[in-house]
Amino acid sequence: MAGKSLSAMPGALRSRRPVRFIGTLAAVMAVAGVSACNTGSVLDLQPAVDVGSTSAVPAGSGMQALVPSNPYMTAAYPRFDRPLSSPDQLPADEVSCRRELKRLRVSYTDLAPINDGGQCGIDHPVKVTAIGNIEMKPAATLTCAMAASFASWTRNELTSAARWRYFSGVKSIRQGSSYSCRKIRGEGVLSEHGKGNALDVMAIELNNGKVIDVRKPGLFAFRERALLNTVRADGCSYFTTVLGPGYNYDHRDHFHFDIKNRKSGYRACR
Repeated sequence: MAGKSLSAMPGALRSRRPVRFIGTLAAVMAVAGVSACNTGSVLDLQPAVDVGSTSAVPAGSGMQALVPSNPYMTAAYPRFDRPLSSPDQLPADEVSCRRELKRLRVSYTDLAPINDGGQCGIDHPVKVTAIGNIEMKPAATLTCAMAASFASWTRNELTSAARWRYFSGVKSIRQGSSYSCRKIRGEGVLSEHGKGNALDVMAIELNNGKVIDVRKPGLFAFRERALLNTVRADGCSYFTTVLGPGYNYDHRDHFHFDIKNRKSGYRACR
């Protein structure tokens, strides 16, 4: 074949097939909600979700999308994380924190350090999949400290409020964003999401099948409003920032919880 030109080769041997394959792969990835980053590495595949819409999942797929409407939020749908190869090398405070996670019955995986440039990243991230019998949908990538704070709030406040108001346990928590390298809109300051210190809750699913949307409930949704007001107020004992519907337009459809370290000790609970 060395003496033959490309145009003289049989159609089956021409180089068009790889091009069609790449196009097909791109189409499959688009349907799955995944796009490749600039690095070109398979391990760097990241979510490709239109965060300005709630219809990121293809019609007819049978899947239900729950995506933040804030264009500065990115849905935390599955990223290709690398497990930590040597958990024994963790600092003492991180080891202690993981003991607390186990005490709180948190199902998690230690991940390799995340460094996305600048201030974005987590030195010792964990990927939380469940808190006891409560599933995290999707799994959340956080610092251990944030994971422990959220687990404590879930077990002590959320589950108690659900049993009191609905006589039901909590089946799952639907979160819209955990670790995400981005700035706060209009401020140019790195969001606590970029440090793994924040989590956004979109909805709460109960064991009895009831799904409580965090968005401001209707006028006559008394039980729903009471539960959301309770868990929101109680969150101020576990987080340094609690924002949600009614605070501003960007938080109209979710609760934002974070553990930002402020020198003054000030807590923003709104």
